[in-house]
Amino acid sequence: MQAQFQNHTAGFLSVKKLLTTAGVSNRLYQEVKRQPESLLVNGTLVTPTRLIAPAETLTVTFPPELSDPNVPASQGPLAIVFEDDHWLVLNKPAGLTSVPGPTNRTDTLVNRVKGHLIAAGATDLRPHVITRLDRFTSGLVLVAKDRLANSYANQALAQHALHKEYQAVVTGQLDQPHGVLDFPIGRVGTEIARQVTANGQAARTEYWVEKAGATCTRVRVQLHTGRTHQIRVHFAFVGHPLLGDQLYGGPVYQGMTRQALHAAQLRFDDPFVGQERNFTAPLPADMLKYE
Repeated sequence: MQAQFQNHTAGFLSVKKLLTTAGVSNRLYQEVKRQPESLLVNGTLVTPTRLIAPAETLTVTFPPELSDPNVPASQGPLAIVFEDDHWLVLNKPAGLTSVPGPTNRTDTLVNRVKGHLIAAGATDLRPHVITRLDRFTSGLVLVAKDRLANSYANQALAQHALHKEYQAVVTGQLDQPHGVLDFPIGRVGTEIARQVTANGQAARTEYWVEKAGATCTRVRVQLHTGRTHQIRVHFAFVGHPLLGDQLYGGPVYQGMTRQALHAAQLRFDDPFVGQERNFTAPLPADMLKYE
């Protein structure tokens, strides 16, 4: 794929400075640097040492990401919310694993996306899952379809510029309609379950009560950090585990046998078009009963 980068400053910039300032990772820059005929100015091939003048535009050809033979393509269904040349936004069902692992290497979300890309004739065949969800969490997943989109998305994550909101159903009634759970989370030994622990990583979860019932409460949740199982750990720690979340003590209630957690909103600034992208996914059927 090709992309253009203009020097908007009043001075000369190196190729590396121009690209990294625009959000291209140093790792991706090094890959471009090693590719012959990857840098053009006014249709003329230039070297990485060329200085880019004010208002001058650099055209970069990024090397394609070829298929990984260890990741088979799957023809399983995808619920596509949005797609363009660079992004794929999906509504993942509960029960589908996001990426290949020891228990499933052939029909995860990544395998299905790869099958979709092959069918579309894409040249980039290594999809990058940006907002990975646990197997039994449903909702919106952002996938970068190429190296540059992946670089942009990882920078947005590092700058906390990618906004995600969840809907969850927790046990009991919360004391406050709005609150912040600010407790460090860590791993203890080889246990899969994470815990609130004094030497864990900082973790901050903000919530708003959406609907309170006699035995459970639906909340809107925003993550300010991205620790493993963060929402599940925090609500369990304060005595309100998610319905169905048996790993963290959540009861199986009215048929809810998976954690009642859904990625409902995703918002980010798309640098390819210079505008905000905003997506929502309605509650799945198994959580609608708690409306």
